Amino acid sequence: MKAKLMAFAVCGVAALAVVTAQSAPSVLFIGNSFTFAAGSPVHFYRAETVVDLNNEGIGGVPALFKSFAQQAGLNYDVSLETHPGVGLDWHLANKSDLLRRRPWDVVVMHGYSTLDSEKPGDSAKLVATSKATADLLRAQNPKVQIYLMSTWSRADQTYPSAGRWAGQPIEAMARDVRAAYDQAAVAAAPIASVIPVGESWLRAIHTGVADPNPYDGIEAGKLNLWTYDNYHASAYGYYLEALVTFGSVTSRDPRSLGDTECSAFELGLSAAQTKALQQVAFDELTNAKVVLSSPAVARKPGGASRCASPR
Repeated sequence: MKAKLMAFAVCGVAALAVVTAQSAPSVLFIGNSFTFAAGSPVHFYRAETVVDLNNEGIGGVPALFKSFAQQAGLNYDVSLETHPGVGLDWHLANKSDLLRRRPWDVVVMHGYSTLDSEKPGDSAKLVATSKATADLLRAQNPKVQIYLMSTWSRADQTYPSAGRWAGQPIEAMARDVRAAYDQAAVAAAPIASVIPVGESWLRAIHTGVADPNPYDGIEAGKLNLWTYDNYHASAYGYYLEALVTFGSVTSRDPRSLGDTECSAFELGLSAAQTKALQQVAFDELTNAKVVLSSPAVARKPGGASRCASPR
């Protein structure tokens, strides 16, 4: 009798876990190295907390999003489908079966960093493939909320003479990329919003939080948002990307995570750096007219500590 009761209890717990997972809103990230966080410790960070549809053990920005959500008391079922050096056209051609795996509730996606790898600065491919991807996703769930992520200026495309944006200010590439994503949002309408990651990087630079040019050295007290290749992001850059994405999708004030936020601590950010990046994210989201709720700032007694075990 006891054995039967025990088996019943175990089945009940398992069933409850399945129901809980299914009831959590699903979030899918579609992207490339700018999503899986190449060149940084974020790449494989807390990979066990998210579902990598390609089974490559990646955590990346999706895992940071999941961590922020968990700390905010929000439950999301987070997945990612990523591949290096590609735009949305590659995902459509090679991974459409994975994109159709389930009717996603929320999707965050972006294209290639220069808009078109063969024609840098040309928005046509991004616009067409954003619409095609949105159509595919809506065929599974007509109510899916789709966010397009506008990416950052690449230092390696701005300061060296061979770069597409050579001779122009660091703001130029991010503004051109944002204009292209605005076009894509119109073509793929309705879009929940364009996530202003590139603009948040510029805000960090303009407010003195980050250095504008990694080629001439990093000024004392400022952050380098780029990693060693001056193309991808550093842990600071990906952390800012995740904060802006978190605020855009959840409408939560990133500052409410507090300067003792556990993922920042695990990645080696100081409390001052964490606070500064959260403020930049908040200011950019406010500028973008994202309505943010502001729950009490989370502070841990005794300071920052490791993140809780994944649920």
